[in-house]
Amino acid sequence: MPSIGLGTWQQRDSLIVRRVVHQALEMGYRLIDTASAYRNEAAIGETLSHIFAQEKHKLRREDIWITSKLAPKQQGLEQAESAVYESLEKLCTDYIDLYLIHWPGVSKKSPDSPEHRKYREESWKSLEKLYKQGKVRAIGVSNYTIRHLEEMKEYAEILPMVNQCELHPLCPQSELLQYCQENGIAFTAYASFGESALLPPSTQLPELSLAAARRPDLTCAQILLLWGLQHNAAVIPKSSSEDHLRENLVVTKQLLSSEELEILDKVDHARHKHFCWNPEKIA
Repeated sequence: MPSIGLGTWQQRDSLIVRRVVHQALEMGYRLIDTASAYRNEAAIGETLSHIFAQEKHKLRREDIWITSKLAPKQQGLEQAESAVYESLEKLCTDYIDLYLIHWPGVSKKSPDSPEHRKYREESWKSLEKLYKQGKVRAIGVSNYTIRHLEEMKEYAEILPMVNQCELHPLCPQSELLQYCQENGIAFTAYASFGESALLPPSTQLPELSLAAARRPDLTCAQILLLWGLQHNAAVIPKSSSEDHLRENLVVTKQLLSSEELEILDKVDHARHKHFCWNPEKIA
């Protein structure tokens, strides 16, 4: 799995999706992250099919890593299997490189409902079946806590290969990162910019300005992506700007020093927060 990819959350306009995917692949992106809930799989699939059909692009299906995800409303044994086949059809592909359970809970259930476990267990059984059939090349989860991952050891024949979660200096997930590393689970970071709340002119992360003062060659966005990469996480920043797409991709050629990492690592625990969803309360 590539260490940096194109995130597509909140990009539902098909014209924008087509343009961004096309530009990203031309620049060298080789991972596209989508989900059933994003409602852009069809636009991505059409764009990829068009690109693969043109010799000038010199790209084949096997050159591109596609990640998609099961929506909370699709949880369950039969529903999960149907959802994967629906994603395969929309993405115009015979297989998906990585398929994740997007959320440990089910739609329209109270957070403490015991049905969450029942449904996510059923969903996992479906993904294991589809993995064995080759419909999905790797399977994993998203927004799973250590508790949710430990629980999987009781019912999973195949343990998750990836856990995709919010990760940035205000949500460092240190214990979860260590757990995943110790259990052979690759980690993918989403919301690396805290849904843009960490970037200037915001002052929520003054440590970022300190790190940026030491690295005039990097933007604040690049520093946050490097922080994630150097914590052994893949990153999937989203952008509809051609300049930002290029800026995000070139971070793979840079490194933060140990001192610069330490500046961002020393954020006081009391300031830690999620900008997206917090799965801690999902039973």
